[in-house]
Amino acid sequence: MAADRRAEATWQGELQTGGGEVAFRSSGAGTFPVTWASRTEAADGRTSPEELLAAAHSSCYAMAFSGGLGRAGTPPERLDVSAVVTFVPGTGVTTSVLEVRGVVPGLDQAGFEAAAQEAEGRCPISNAIRNNVEVTVKATLE
Repeated sequence: MAADRRAEATWQGELQTGGGEVAFRSSGAGTFPVTWASRTEAADGRTSPEELLAAAHSSCYAMAFSGGLGRAGTPPERLDVSAVVTFVPGTGVTTSVLEVRGVVPGLDQAGFEAAAQEAEGRCPISNAIRNNVEVTVKATLE
């Protein structure tokens, strides 16, 4: 079954001095301001497309990793995932670094790292950006 999700953006003014907002319509989670400065300098309480991509990537990866561990008979007690997405003006999004820390009974560090790499290949967001953005995974079993 397919699931559609909707977000909308509005922008006013020129790129450097203008601003806008992005709204999560499907979830109703809110409307958030965006500016060029929040994308290339300090966030100052505003978001950016790259932060939204990092949120999507970290949550998608956490689900893919949890699902894979569960299918392997070693469901996690906890996975903490961060994603750092790098934007280079004039070039675009260049990297997404996933860092995962987890508590998974029945796995050692080597098994956790192997499962972490496998999960990256099953993550739909990783697959959507593959061959355009360098994706790396750092995995630590706690």
